[in-house]
Amino acid sequence: MFEIEQELYFEGHKHIACIDEVGRGCLYGDVVAGAVILPAGLTIDGVKDSKKLSEKKREKLFDIIRDEAVAYGFGVVSPEIIDKINIKQATRLAMKLALQNLRDKEGNRISPSYILVDAEEVESNIPQKAVIDGDNLVHGISAASILAKVYRDRMCQEWDMVHPGYDLAKNKGYGTKNHRDALVELGPTNKHRMTFLKNILKG
Repeated sequence: MFEIEQELYFEGHKHIACIDEVGRGCLYGDVVAGAVILPAGLTIDGVKDSKKLSEKKREKLFDIIRDEAVAYGFGVVSPEIIDKINIKQATRLAMKLALQNLRDKEGNRISPSYILVDAEEVESNIPQKAVIDGDNLVHGISAASILAKVYRDRMCQEWDMVHPGYDLAKNKGYGTKNHRDALVELGPTNKHRMTFLKNILKG
């Protein structure tokens, strides 16, 4: 899991930013990216692709990762922007914002010398590598996936209170049967991605 990172450390890169996103396939809400720079060679026990962890484990690791990180940041892009520029471009924008928002514990901006991204490309002059299945192959990308997942899940808890009836706290904005049925019955909210709903609302 550390081979790619270790090669970069060997080449002299001290600050490697790892980036991942969550919420790309959702019908509701923002797409969120997390970026993190971990200390060279640090292993955080239990870190792996956020989708393979329980909610309780993710919450615990979220705090550990933030405590151990050299820097971390988040990028958030709204449904309005997603509908305007499409989800691929919105995901890239969220990743760019997460990179720009990298801060240490004192709030100082930290600029990495290299970027590892989960299967995407970020708009940046910093050298980078897109790693297919990166959240399974790169420790830092797994950590970034946990940060992004927990951050967005907490947003979903708040959204559920604003727009009850769509089961957002449970489905996190994804197109479950309950969510689709609620869309047909209640109609979309101002936080739904209208470009994602054409087939659901066509009747």
